[in-house]
Amino acid sequence: MLALCTLPLQAADKTYGTHGMALFGGQEGLYASHLPMFHAPHDFQVILQIHIADKATDAALRKQLDGKTALWTIDPEKFELSSIAPESEKPRKEFRADLVQGHFERGGSPRFKGARIVIDKVIVFRQLESKEHSAKLARYIQLGSGKQRFLIKEINTRPDFDHIVAYNAAPGAPTGAIQVRRWGVQQTGNDALAMALKVNMAAIGGTVYFETGDLK
Repeated sequence: MLALCTLPLQAADKTYGTHGMALFGGQEGLYASHLPMFHAPHDFQVILQIHIADKATDAALRKQLDGKTALWTIDPEKFELSSIAPESEKPRKEFRADLVQGHFERGGSPRFKGARIVIDKVIVFRQLESKEHSAKLARYIQLGSGKQRFLIKEINTRPDFDHIVAYNAAPGAPTGAIQVRRWGVQQTGNDALAMALKVNMAAIGGTVYFETGDLK
């Protein structure tokens, strides 16, 4: 007769939940950016470099995204966001998700269901500071080192805004972060980004994602 297990199941930590992400990139790389808030379990800025395990889906998705700024999002299975952290005991290397054209909570259309997303690199993993504070500058990190790049704003105040911008870089262009003057939660203009990068404004491809409501 089998003995019943009386050991308690390990409780999920406070980061357990559905962690929606913006999905962007193209032929040169695919990226996912967690859609953060200032409360658990979503109080983390997380940026990942990823690929889709199924090669056909990966190729189709890259073709769909390449050179475009239309929003796609990731509607994932529930998991502990902390398990993605590089310093976790056994960092999570993949998760299942529906890939959605548009915002998955705002009328978006699922295009690839149950895709297996593989995490190639954790670029950013940092917990947000919940108390209200301000800053005069907005800092944007660059993703990518070739022509196709993206600028991602660091969440560094409360309230704040989440901002992802496409950028077409010249060969050999610097890959470092830039800083621009910020005006509250007003979206940073293409002219300010171009000036900080020391490029023509035509090199700024446009906004992929902009959100203030989740970061009040």
